[in-house]
Amino acid sequence: MRVNPPSPPRGADPGSLRLGTRGSPLALAQSRQVATALVASHPGLRVDLTVIRTSGDRIQDLPLAKVGGKGLFVKEIEEALLQGRIEVAAHSMKDLPASLPPGLTLGAIMVREEAGDVLVARQARSLEELPPGARIGTSSLRRQAQLLHRRPDLCVLPLRGNVDTRLRRLTEGTLDAIVVAAAGLKRLGLRPEGAIPLPLEVSLPAPGQGALGLEIREGDPATAAVVATLDDRMSRIAVTAERAFLRRLGGSCQIPIGAYGRVEGDALILTGLVASPDGKALVRDTLTGPALEAESLGMGLAERLLAQGADRILRELAGAQG
Repeated sequence: MRVNPPSPPRGADPGSLRLGTRGSPLALAQSRQVATALVASHPGLRVDLTVIRTSGDRIQDLPLAKVGGKGLFVKEIEEALLQGRIEVAAHSMKDLPASLPPGLTLGAIMVREEAGDVLVARQARSLEELPPGARIGTSSLRRQAQLLHRRPDLCVLPLRGNVDTRLRRLTEGTLDAIVVAAAGLKRLGLRPEGAIPLPLEVSLPAPGQGALGLEIREGDPATAAVVATLDDRMSRIAVTAERAFLRRLGGSCQIPIGAYGRVEGDALILTGLVASPDGKALVRDTLTGPALEAESLGMGLAERLLAQGADRILRELAGAQG
């Protein structure tokens, strides 16, 4: 397994795959995990990591919601895929927009890690123990809305950068706590002192959080066959429902939306929420249905929330952004 800079197109080689990835420590750790799994499933396969710098990596001084959303982390990688400079792109599913560009498809969704969020605090051992007015750093409007819904006294501050950078900001004393994804900490092998898992009742994750997706070109059966060995049925069902929910709501990181599905036997249990950024308005509900109808279940839950007041929240957000 090698890490290479972006390379020009080349002919198909069934014994070799170029895997596109961001260059952050977490993205590289995830992509190496993917490469190791591919080689284990296909002995003799060579996987070359192609590092691609995205707009989201270049713009670090502004909140995502103000510079175009999570799509900034995948646009250049998807362009490389469409141009034939790579065969596979590895993404955190929570970073993928709800709809893929024409010509691209998800070849696999790997076994999902823990999907939830983690509070890392300097002194407190729970969200309730944080002092009044405590400063919490997060890059996510979804996390901000749910934190403020529980604790409107908190001061939530924007926090960008890789996981190490965020943890350093905490130890420097400028923040009382930060909130990050549990999966990111695990994949980096980090166990920060003061890390407390947040229950899903407190912080519902982003759609797809904790799952890795392998994006490929449509009409590439050789690559599709290689990556299909890493597809996990239960993870795909749950993430499909979550993304359908997101898509129906027209979601992006500019709208606080959370969703989490779990498969139990033949049933899929999907919970979703829509909130205002200040946490004052929050609509949440759960819908259960056949696991084989994940797409329609996600759409159905979105319709239910819209009928319960999410439509008003979305209209107000659209008006504020317009």
